[in-house]
Amino acid sequence: PFCSVLVGKLGCRATVILGGVLSGLGMAASSFTHSITELYITAGVITGLGFCFSFQPAVTILGHYFVRRRAFANAMSSTGTALGLCTLPFLGNYLHTEFGWRGSFLILGAVLLNCCVCGAVMRPLQPKKHRGEPLINHTPPQLEKEAKQRGRFRTISRFLVASLKEHMAFDQLCNNRRYCVFAIGITFMMLGFVVPLVYLVPYATAHSMEPSQAALLLSILGIVNIVVRPPFAIIFNMPWFKGRHIYAFASALLFNGLSNSICCIGAGFPVLLGYVVMYGLSMSVVGSLMFTVLMDIVEMSRFPSALGLLAVMESITLLIGPPLAGKVQSEHGVGGRFEL
Repeated sequence: PFCSVLVGKLGCRATVILGGVLSGLGMAASSFTHSITELYITAGVITGLGFCFSFQPAVTILGHYFVRRRAFANAMSSTGTALGLCTLPFLGNYLHTEFGWRGSFLILGAVLLNCCVCGAVMRPLQPKKHRGEPLINHTPPQLEKEAKQRGRFRTISRFLVASLKEHMAFDQLCNNRRYCVFAIGITFMMLGFVVPLVYLVPYATAHSMEPSQAALLLSILGIVNIVVRPPFAIIFNMPWFKGRHIYAFASALLFNGLSNSICCIGAGFPVLLGYVVMYGLSMSVVGSLMFTVLMDIVEMSRFPSALGLLAVMESITLLIGPPLAGKVQSEHGVGGRFEL
């Protein structure tokens, strides 16, 4: 919601730059912490807020830049996520080995400051034209002053209610049935969507797999995403898919959930390799079409607030998912987390 307000007031470029500053400073400040509580504030709150301010405006401005090739643009831009998934595990391990955890935080903070450069190259959208103030004010100054004083509390209340409606998209949740179904579906999706990314390596090492070989599985998952997303971007931009993105998205989401059952076969490297390939294929489609479908459902003028409300809803299940999977694992064994 804060990001939606900033996008409306400052624009996408300034909000992304602010996000880059916050994420860089938060990560760099983490290298000077002395307790986990301080890390909650620096690496959690400050850096997380910076991520939010960088991500949401980037998706929003992409929808304004592209109309006819929107699906292609969203799919290609999401390839950066796959590139990070592929390289960051090795980069993090290297930095930790060479510079320790404090040096790693400091270097990653410098890397995150590049978000400011990315924000600076964003071409600002054309501002809306506002009519000027009337040349003649027919209200007497004294009466106008008294009216302002009497209605100050009422004005503030109305402003808060109007801001809540504008930047939280509750109207879309109540009146737009497609957005309501989509938001609820994505919220439940996030309950298990990131669990494999959190537990895949521990799951493999718990079954006597070498840590380096287990980490390679995440890199393969990123490589699959990098290789697959550009062709999918071309396919989804074809005229036949216009108006049918939601069906491809729903099918990929169903396949993504069912692919987790592969882990029930075994925990050897060949089995998990087949799993990450299947999971990566469906993950590529989900990541490529998620925001395209949302842009098809709501008007672009309401997209920032709709995305903000969706982020709030999915963050709740995103927080619940990994701990819930850990509880299932402790009760049903190490394979239970994937059966979830």
